[in-house]
Amino acid sequence: MGGALPVADEAAFNVLSAVTGTLSTHYAYLATLASWAAGHGIAPDDADRYVRSLFEGVGRSLGDEARSLDRLAADHETPNGNNERIRTTWFDQANSEALTGALEALLADLA
Repeated sequence: MGGALPVADEAAFNVLSAVTGTLSTHYAYLATLASWAAGHGIAPDDADRYVRSLFEGVGRSLGDEARSLDRLAADHETPNGNNERIRTTWFDQANSEALTGALEALLADLA
């Protein structure tokens, strides 16, 4: 899925396992986007195809390891634009903390 990364010990393996536990959430997020678009009159197949194409292209930018993940996020935003608006209104501090809490709970169960 993400390539091999040697880890120092089982604790590090468990941290990365917890991160891996977010994969289906990513796909559910994409499915929600496509469903939302379909609910607003876009043909379901077209909505699915558009979301897949959009995020496949964005995924390729992850290969640019010269830019941090935070830098990639910033590079995909126009100040006061659509991307910044969704990030700051949906993925706010509370949402970030909820994700961190879910990861911490999963990590505790893996240990």
